[in-house]
Amino acid sequence: MPPSMVDEFAHGNGDRLPPGTARRVYHTGMWLALIAISMFFIAFTSAYIVRSGLGDDWQALSLPPLLWLNTLILLASSYTLDATRRALLGGQREACNRWLMATVILGAGFLFGQYRVWQDLAAAGIFLITNPSSSFFYLLTASHALHLLGGLAALGYISIEALRFRLGPAKRTLVEVTAIYWHFMDGLWIYIMLLLWLWR
Repeated sequence: MPPSMVDEFAHGNGDRLPPGTARRVYHTGMWLALIAISMFFIAFTSAYIVRSGLGDDWQALSLPPLLWLNTLILLASSYTLDATRRALLGGQREACNRWLMATVILGAGFLFGQYRVWQDLAAAGIFLITNPSSSFFYLLTASHALHLLGGLAALGYISIEALRFRLGPAKRTLVEVTAIYWHFMDGLWIYIMLLLWLWR
């Protein structure tokens, strides 16, 4: 077996596709997925804005303070994930593992924080069906959390591969597309927060 092919298999990239093909496929698939997610949340936004102007049953929901801390945690996770990508490209495996683990912890911390927000609202008597405003709050934040959970699962897989020193060329592409997805989730969360804060 030629040395180049040996190296390819050693780094987990034994699909024998033409150079760059897998990378293009992964990136194209990710962008298509992000377009679909964007359309989903645009539809939610339209329904939210229209419903807020109908009827007298709309009661503005004050955003729990914990949401702002959760936002900072998510922003920090984007920073650590970008640091992960840069460390991987620079061949700094140990630094890559540390930054990656920090990202996973921050991502899990954000989701736990969201769970606490829902618990606090429930304790205050604000549920999904309390009024249209609370319904949209739960639906928007829960939908985002579910999408972020998918990204966290991908980061968990990457973390296992990193600890086993199996982040070869193919896995580096996975890191790239996961970073794109994660940064998109970050931006989407900022958008949701602005929508809930400014359009009450």
